[in-house]
Amino acid sequence: MVQPAYKRILIKLSGESLKQNRPGVIDSVACDYVADRIFEIYNLGVQIGVVVGGGNIFRGNMAMQFGFARTPADHVGMLATAINGLILSQVLSKKGCKVRVMSAMNFDGIVEMYNWTHALYSLDEGYVIIFVGGTGNPYFTTDTTAAMRACELDADILFKATKVEGVYNKDPTKHLDAIMHTHLTFNEALAAHVHVMDSPAIALCRESNIPIHVFQLSQKSAWLRAVTEKQGGTVISNGKK
Repeated sequence: MVQPAYKRILIKLSGESLKQNRPGVIDSVACDYVADRIFEIYNLGVQIGVVVGGGNIFRGNMAMQFGFARTPADHVGMLATAINGLILSQVLSKKGCKVRVMSAMNFDGIVEMYNWTHALYSLDEGYVIIFVGGTGNPYFTTDTTAAMRACELDADILFKATKVEGVYNKDPTKHLDAIMHTHLTFNEALAAHVHVMDSPAIALCRESNIPIHVFQLSQKSAWLRAVTEKQGGTVISNGKK
């Protein structure tokens, strides 16, 4: 049996990963694909936390389009993450995962509130925990949420599943000569203003010495390769862990 390289991981998923260029805001095929990848890792005995975004439904930066303030726009975005988390939890549950959804916002009777002690206990008991509601505050991204949860739960690594293979020196969708980095230090990533994850999230992981591994969402093999071989994509770290 393939052995995992990590005991506890945090996976950051965008809301768009649950639709993957399909019509509508969320798609059963895309959800099933993501759940299959998580289930493969789950079967290795890895403790898994997941932070899911809500951009497939609504983004806080859409406030200008609707003509209202950023704060309520971010609240709508946090609600969107709860919808995505609940759907993904049901798909995972059908596959045989033990799953809990925890929210930074109060959705009494629907989702339990995030509790650090309960989260640690649940991970040790073999539950996949899906964290929704962002940080519970406006003006913070779900990337930052993922970094916070990874730090709080002492995760070995933060995985970021994205549209491209890793972190490039320039946009690979616009520049054919773009070069992918296999490794960056936290300071290099911050200085380069990499777009794959926001600066506060990178800074948080730097402070807690939690590497960030960026890999391509659509490559089935990339998920297990990252978890078992520490290979593929781009690793952002301080070079000491």
